[in-house]
Amino acid sequence: MAKVVRFPSPAPQKFGFKPARRRKADVQEQHGQLNLFAGAKVVSISSRTPFEEALYLDDLGDAHARHVYEKAIAAGDSVADAYCNLGILESKDQHYTRAIDCFTKCLAEAPRHFEAHYNLANLYAEIGNFPLAKVHYQFSIEIEPEFPNSRFNLALTQAMLREVEDAIITLNAYRTMVDQQERQQADTLIQSLLNARV
Repeated sequence: MAKVVRFPSPAPQKFGFKPARRRKADVQEQHGQLNLFAGAKVVSISSRTPFEEALYLDDLGDAHARHVYEKAIAAGDSVADAYCNLGILESKDQHYTRAIDCFTKCLAEAPRHFEAHYNLANLYAEIGNFPLAKVHYQFSIEIEPEFPNSRFNLALTQAMLREVEDAIITLNAYRTMVDQQERQQADTLIQSLLNARV
């Protein structure tokens, strides 16, 4: 007979999307000077680039952000980040196939894009594809080892895959990265996993 792993109430809430922000390399010409060695360039009257405008609208919850992210992609402005954030919008609308497409296009542009791996892992976890979620959480940890939510979510995913020992190891690593309240939540989960093993 299989044992049911019950998470303490309230259920842990770490899954969630992380929007991409402009990469440092993308900011090189944003200080009012044109590159003298580049070809001609269309200069916008607005002080924001298409990606910055889309991000601004997205932060406001404006539905027009989706269209402006698409404009940023067409203009070649922070293409990977725009695809990533577009993927989040598609996920929120439960257009999972389109969201996966956006995240994978982001990764085609920038294979080590932390937010895309993390968001893709969250999406796969949400739709119940825990093996793929696990892989992308592991990628996100390789890229940004100091981001604790990747470890917490990986542990939850490992628990769902019945990889209890690995989940406990991952939760112990997570515990070293967070404050006392978060450690208590991890301790409760570890105890639940230990009880389920017995």
